[in-house]
Amino acid sequence: MKKLRSRFMFAVVALTLAATPQAWGWGCEGHETVALIAKGHLNPHALAMVNQILHDNPGHPPAGPCHPPGLDPIADASTWADDIRNCWTETAGWHFFDIPRFATQTNIDQFCDPAKGCVAKALHDQIAVLNDPAAVPGLKAEALRFIIHFAGHIHQPLHDTTNNDRGANCVPVKFFSNNVHVSANKYEPNLHGIWDSDMIQNISQGQTVAQFAAALDTQFASQEAAWQAAGIDFNAWAWDAHQLAETVAYGKLNKKITIETTLVPDLKSCADNNNVGARMLALNEKLGANYQAAATPVIQEQLAKAGVRLAMILNQIWP
Repeated sequence: MKKLRSRFMFAVVALTLAATPQAWGWGCEGHETVALIAKGHLNPHALAMVNQILHDNPGHPPAGPCHPPGLDPIADASTWADDIRNCWTETAGWHFFDIPRFATQTNIDQFCDPAKGCVAKALHDQIAVLNDPAAVPGLKAEALRFIIHFAGHIHQPLHDTTNNDRGANCVPVKFFSNNVHVSANKYEPNLHGIWDSDMIQNISQGQTVAQFAAALDTQFASQEAAWQAAGIDFNAWAWDAHQLAETVAYGKLNKKITIETTLVPDLKSCADNNNVGARMLALNEKLGANYQAAATPVIQEQLAKAGVRLAMILNQIWP
């Protein structure tokens, strides 16, 4: 991010998103959960810096479905990168890491386009901004909000994989009683979307975000020391999530999807790649309780890992 945008742009984005809601990443609940888990693991210095930066540099009008009144500042900041994505189009590629299903761990760097970036590179670059003593406060605030968001994204398995299907956004699925709706080459529900939001809502069962975050932090308390001891390695985190996409997100489907063996670059819509969306729709994929049961422990652990690891990043910046 080379310059600070005007606050007028935030208002434009808020209106745009209100008119065209979209699901990216973990969705509101997932990102807020990651942020609140992280908050509980921040050292006093890091927590004070996070709160000060977010307070002194507001990032958006306090409105919208992801920004209810009274939301904790770090949770409120967790969805900002999606708020601005429609207008700051240069950041679109920062939200994912399109590692093909046929890839091996040793060659994943080649799939992070240096011009468009990827979530692993974005985390590295935004940490550099926070560590730069010459960066102005507004840019540091932007960097912090990006880091909070992207630490969640890199743990969402379908943000770290592709089968020439836009991270499974082009894989329509009937999910429980929700039938597939098609509009302008977009499909709802789709495999990516149910991992973002629908299955998290089923898991949380009406808990508040704070309650859900606390429950996950308790559930995985015995594993958190090992996650911390492993250190910070964005490529390794992305690869681990990629493998979960292969074994669970794709692997537990009722109708198996063939691995495409060459990468189709720069897919613009589900009409590309020989109309991949229509081809996947023809599979008539129906997912319900069995798929949810297979995905639930993965989603729970990835949310908890993301929170603990986000805290690791911020604690390293502000020891």
